[in-house]
Amino acid sequence: MPRYEFRCRSCGDTFEVNRPMAEAGRPASCPQGHADTVKLLSTVAVTGRGGSGPVGSPAPAGGGCCGGGCGC
Repeated sequence: MPRYEFRCRSCGDTFEVNRPMAEAGRPASCPQGHADTVKLLSTVAVTGRGGSGPVGSPAPAGGGCCGGGCGC
C-alpha cells in the first residue's frame, strides 16, 4: 500500500499515512488532531541495474563512448 507524506500547517509536524491510491487525495489530520494539512510531493528512488539477464550476471559491455565502442 502506498505511503503518503503530509505536513501540518498548524504545528509544522510531518507525518506519513498508508492508504490505497484511490484515496491519495483525501485529506489527513495530523497526529495532534489538526485538520489543516497539506500533502507533500514525494520522490521515488529506484535502484538496481536493469537488463534482462539472470540475477548475478555481468552487465553488458560495449556500446557508447568509453564502453569500448569509440576507442577512448
